[in-house]
Amino acid sequence: MTTPTNSSAATLEKLVALCKRRGFVYQSAEIYGGLNGVYDFGHLGYLLKENIKQSWKQAITTTEPNIVFLDGSLLGAADVWKASGHVEHFSDPMVDCMNCKHRYRTDDVDLERACPHCGKKAWTAARQFNMMFQTNLGAAADQASVAYLRPETAQSIFINFKNVLSTYRVKVPFGIAQIGKAFRNEITPKQFLFRMREFEQMELEWFCKPENSAYYFERWSQARKDFFSSIGINPERIRLRPHEKNELSHYSVACNDVEYRFPFGWKELEGIAHRGNYDLSQHSKFSGKDLGVYDEETKQTYLPDVVESSVGVDRLFLTLLFDAYYEDVVDNETRVVLRFSPKIAPIKAAIMPLTKKQTEAAEKIYADLRRKGYQIQFDESGSIGKRYRRQDEIGTPVCFTYDFDSENDHKVTARNRDTLTQERIAIDQLEQYLDAMLKNR
Repeated sequence: MTTPTNSSAATLEKLVALCKRRGFVYQSAEIYGGLNGVYDFGHLGYLLKENIKQSWKQAITTTEPNIVFLDGSLLGAADVWKASGHVEHFSDPMVDCMNCKHRYRTDDVDLERACPHCGKKAWTAARQFNMMFQTNLGAAADQASVAYLRPETAQSIFINFKNVLSTYRVKVPFGIAQIGKAFRNEITPKQFLFRMREFEQMELEWFCKPENSAYYFERWSQARKDFFSSIGINPERIRLRPHEKNELSHYSVACNDVEYRFPFGWKELEGIAHRGNYDLSQHSKFSGKDLGVYDEETKQTYLPDVVESSVGVDRLFLTLLFDAYYEDVVDNETRVVLRFSPKIAPIKAAIMPLTKKQTEAAEKIYADLRRKGYQIQFDESGSIGKRYRRQDEIGTPVCFTYDFDSENDHKVTARNRDTLTQERIAIDQLEQYLDAMLKNR
């Protein structure tokens, strides 16, 4: 066995193929030609997303313990989105090619040149396209029945602010966090999971006194940047970029983006926004309900400022794939490996009998570790080399092989995904081995 020669060679095409081949992600409605910008996640994809979400929840509650969670509805009343500014502002400029009818975001195409699809220069004038999905509630399809699929999870937090404040007896400063689906009718979904029409968000709204908002904006900006390194992403590919004034959203006082260096450039992973009291003020105005907080010290009522952090589960999923993907040359053969951090990896370990004769004994080890809550696989199909390659490709950190010596020495061979080193581990020490691996990485 030779030491692997490492080279990160991730491309979007390779990741799409790997995700389909190993069951991470499938094109939604593929047997009907596919639904553009919508994807289904297989077993490994589901497990990876769950690990991402658990890591996020742990990270935010470690930064600040005074956080409660909410699971808001996907449908939102029209008045909610009028108050938030989405009906007026949540749009992208688009153009159409009058020759081939292809539609583009204006920032995705050079209007001084011909259409990249048909080669003709025949553009319509740019116009705004609202990205919210509109529907109607009930049998009547009139203005009174209009509702929207939420384009973000934040507004359900703001409209439930007073409910949370009164029922959980939390005090400012505190946070309300939510993980859930959002929907945006993107003009041109692209780059696989990077820009989708149906996606999942992890958002935190941190409510604080106005005089403390600048402090919390900086605190959360740094904490959220650090999070990505904590789940194994290369810190050299991460940066924190402040927004210029002309980039700020209509609700933002300030905003920092955590960006990752993809093969197609630096792109946003997470936004940390100082929203001021815009949202609570708007919902107070439109609903006629007082959303202020009474301050016992000053004996006055005020609207808290909000610092928001928002990251897409699916975009982070794609980032982890890009960051973890390597092609190694081992014994003159190319090996594809996903070098996930063990705590993010969908499968923590694989149990492998060397031959069919060891299957029963290996299955007992597998069943025991499964009962103890470890997400592991039992893999007995094919040569041991092929099984190693299969586990490398899905990011499994360690493989335990039950071999001819195991019955006598009560040990298995632990083979490390990244270094390819092998060591003998006592079967009754496997739980401690896995715990140490998950704790240290």
